[in-house]
Amino acid sequence: MLALTLVSPDPAKLPRAVDAGLAALASAGARVKEPRTLGPGAMEYLLEADSIAHLRAAVDAALAGLETDSAIQPYADRKKRLLIADMDSTIIGCECLDELADFAGVKDQGSAITERAMRGEIGFEGALRERVAMLKGLELSALERCYAERVRLNPGARTLVTTMAAHGARCVLVSGGFRFFTGRVAAACGFHDERANTLIDDGARLTGEVGMPILGREAKLTALVEETSDLAVGPHMALAVGDGANDLMMIQAAGLGVAYRAKPVVAAEAHARVDHADLTALLYFQGYAQSQFAAD
Repeated sequence: MLALTLVSPDPAKLPRAVDAGLAALASAGARVKEPRTLGPGAMEYLLEADSIAHLRAAVDAALAGLETDSAIQPYADRKKRLLIADMDSTIIGCECLDELADFAGVKDQGSAITERAMRGEIGFEGALRERVAMLKGLELSALERCYAERVRLNPGARTLVTTMAAHGARCVLVSGGFRFFTGRVAAACGFHDERANTLIDDGARLTGEVGMPILGREAKLTALVEETSDLAVGPHMALAVGDGANDLMMIQAAGLGVAYRAKPVVAAEAHARVDHADLTALLYFQGYAQSQFAAD
């Protein structure tokens, strides 16, 4: 048995998306069973079909231009035991390293490198070292200002984390960014733990160096494997979400890997995409009804 979930930020647009999605499923040979309303702008349907990949492609094509996100996955084990999430441009709405580069007066140069790295055009580790080197001499007070002035949780982030935690899931923030920010974001959002890189300083200013080893795509996959092992479950019980190429390995390994406002290389390989709704879509994808969401 499979489950199709449709989520739109505008409930008025959902009926048209439902009609298009169900027509695509029928044409693809799927047998659609009973529907369930999960919340405003969110519906779930049980399906009988053979090929998930074929159905995903059909539904994606049908929903083009309809501002609705979808997920098709096995019905069993949808509620995951582990949430493992990227931070920059996923849980928060900015790239912290780019914002620090702005304080250092080199944002254009830094952002260009970030964009290429997130698209998978250049190696993450080398790109990180190059951008951190640009910050040499930046006063530590700029980090505090950056967090206070630039870092904001993306809509639905706290509800996603606190709801999964309230239902017994472990929630871990994994970032190619820096622990100065992940520690604060994890606390603000309700994550149980966080993993990230370390900026080296001399007590007053950044030295332009990053602590080793660098946490990149392999380390994010390792985090998923270690965390699920500690929970005595398989990777199929993990939900991973991210936007950049360094998130791709953990997204592919998870039972449900979601691309959030993601680069094309990630969106093409993820099990589901969230391009329109907020992060509570990840709760709907797991079969949570809005009535089960934790109070924010």
